[in-house]
Amino acid sequence: MSSSDDLIAGLDRIAEPSQIEKVSRFFKGGDPSTEVMGVSIGSVFPVAKDHVDLNLEEIEVLLQDPRYEVRMAAVAVMNFQARSKTATDEVRKALFDLYMRRHDRINNWDLVDRAAPHVVGEYLLDKDRTVLTELARSEDPHRRRTALVSTHAFIKRGETGDTFRIADILADDPDDYVQKAIGSWTREAGKRNEEALVAFLSQNKDRLPRQTMTAASKLLSNAAKNGLRV
Repeated sequence: MSSSDDLIAGLDRIAEPSQIEKVSRFFKGGDPSTEVMGVSIGSVFPVAKDHVDLNLEEIEVLLQDPRYEVRMAAVAVMNFQARSKTATDEVRKALFDLYMRRHDRINNWDLVDRAAPHVVGEYLLDKDRTVLTELARSEDPHRRRTALVSTHAFIKRGETGDTFRIADILADDPDDYVQKAIGSWTREAGKRNEEALVAFLSQNKDRLPRQTMTAASKLLSNAAKNGLRV
């Protein structure tokens, strides 16, 4: 079985100091203790896949690490495990519980996006989704983004109600990356239910930033856009 040390060693082997500045641009979490190794994010995922057998204790060690790419590898492993066809309900619950308990270390938009749809969303498919409302009302913008990004699991199955419900809570959110999520995920939900998207935008056009309105309505017909005055 792999260890956290094995995975970190794999990242160390491909780290390029010359790439530190470039990779640093992706980290918007505002955590001054975060360090960057210089591993392109796309190169992190194959390393994570090579260590997909990590146990939860080892994954938590990775989440606690100050290095951005190590935490990305941790959530990538969680994502791979949650998506596995052999994952049991017990494993999925354990991954969900770890994500929620250590959300303080899932503190960048792409860390959220890597794991939330499968680790959180897929787990909640047949369960009470009140936790998403709690996340949406959190003071932490990354938890708020999780609340919305997790609904991708529902959208894939034609369920859009939770996406628009969470987006309504977050409509006037001050965080740019929460607003980007609103634009992206309501647009995706609109592919399944255009009427619901139009209703959401109409009800919230005085709360949503113009950029979010534009992103969310991108695929609407011209008639619908003109009606919204986007």
